[in-house]
Amino acid sequence: MSGAGAGPGAASLTFTTTGAASTRDLARRLAGRLGAGDLLVLDGPLGAGKTTFTQGLGEGLGVRGPVASPTFVISRVHPSEAGGPALVHVDAYRLGGGADIDDLDLDSDLSDAVMVVEWGRDVVEQLSDSHLLVELSRATGAEDAQPEQGTAAGDGEEFDEPRALTLTFVGPRWDDARIRAVREALGDAASTTTTEGREA
Repeated sequence: MSGAGAGPGAASLTFTTTGAASTRDLARRLAGRLGAGDLLVLDGPLGAGKTTFTQGLGEGLGVRGPVASPTFVISRVHPSEAGGPALVHVDAYRLGGGADIDDLDLDSDLSDAVMVVEWGRDVVEQLSDSHLLVELSRATGAEDAQPEQGTAAGDGEEFDEPRALTLTFVGPRWDDARIRAVREALGDAASTTTTEGREA
């Protein structure tokens, strides 16, 4: 599976979660393998669970909450309460392109924080030579479950349908040892795990 900016040697891990709690748990476990300077690019349709996933990261990083969708403020910084990196949570849905990204000066935040960008695919990859693409979708059999009109169920809301998550590791920060550590941390957090691309 290829991701934004992913070359033929990029490695991917695919998981299926059972609902919101399982999605948060997977992200919480992933957070233990993240550090300052890591950029996560979240991709998926409305209601796929992007904000829910980010909530789990915030819990795992021990940051000040609550973590909620930053749609209208574009970016929120959640300081660590555990002595680790802050979580910078960005919603790129309303951003027009490179100029808007530059105006936010996100690259200055990245070195001291874990940055998560919802709707960030093909928008923010230039901020770093490495990123982790997280693709979320309703798993097979759950595609017809749509959010109620006027809500974004699954993005920060509770949902009980399965979600498919694919993590694609791009760039030199994600060497084989780090990918292996992620796979070990997440191995029993979801029902299925596969690796594509270079051996992880």
